[in-house]
Amino acid sequence: MPQTRNLPRRAALALAAAAFVPTLALAQAGYPNKPIRVIVPFAAGSTTDIIARAISDKMSASLGQQLVVENKGGASGTIGQGLVAMAEPDGYTIMIHSSSHTVSPSTFAKLPFDTLTAFAGVTPISSTPNVLVISPAKNIKSVKELVAAAKANAAGLNFASAGQGSATHLNAEKFKMAAGINATNIPFKGSAEAVSEVLSGRVDYYFSPIAPVIGQIKGGGLLPLAVGSPRRATALPDVPTTAEAGVPGSEFNFWIGMMVPAKTPRDIVNRLNAEVIKALALPEVKERFVQLGADAWTMSPEQFDAYIKTEVVSNAALVKAAGLAPTQ
Repeated sequence: MPQTRNLPRRAALALAAAAFVPTLALAQAGYPNKPIRVIVPFAAGSTTDIIARAISDKMSASLGQQLVVENKGGASGTIGQGLVAMAEPDGYTIMIHSSSHTVSPSTFAKLPFDTLTAFAGVTPISSTPNVLVISPAKNIKSVKELVAAAKANAAGLNFASAGQGSATHLNAEKFKMAAGINATNIPFKGSAEAVSEVLSGRVDYYFSPIAPVIGQIKGGGLLPLAVGSPRRATALPDVPTTAEAGVPGSEFNFWIGMMVPAKTPRDIVNRLNAEVIKALALPEVKERFVQLGADAWTMSPEQFDAYIKTEVVSNAALVKAAGLAPTQ
């Protein structure tokens, strides 16, 4: 009789234990029990790299394992993407990439991976405006003057980008179409090279992430004409948006986010999502983001996957409107 009376309680305990199977499985696996590779598909010093390192440092402390950032730049981020697409989906290889992740399907005729099926979104990390910078030696002090100079030059101007099809390239293309000017893309492997060429005056202008140029802006080496985002940048509150500067329809959202190989266990994806959100709440990370002109931005993994799909579609439309031929 006592055993019979205990049956409902035992059943309830069994159900409760079953509900914790995923958590227990994760705990038993001891994730993470070794260092985690963080692939950044751009050169060191880029905004994506700086944000990746800021987040990885804090996650390392929280997870008890080192997150090791590896810069695998080139081909507008697709080299690094390919490494992650082929990695084991075990949570020990993650990628921190930018908006370029959703551009490459339209700007490359053939990729060794499918952007929509080879990766699983973890969360966005930040929304970071690009700033239109130019050398003071060009004697162009506003967006209006830049547009006028481009229209007065039969050959137009040229602009730097962090690679064909990168977010910096698409931002410049959208501005070019909205302004009705002629300008030629000069692609580089990353922001460091692009900034160097604009500083030298060999390239006319660049829609740069704020981090690589904020020092030059404050020091007078580069002049900020506008930010390409829908809203002004917190790091450059006195710099107008391109729309405010007279070019409506030129806004471009540059974001940075975390992804993992498809089929990575969902409990690991959710754990990484929670760790990113925890890191973003730290005062020192908030302060670092202010310095970078970045706004923290998160979603659930499911929301991020859906957002990536919409971005692939919208960027495909932008690439087509700009008449960009896919890289073979």
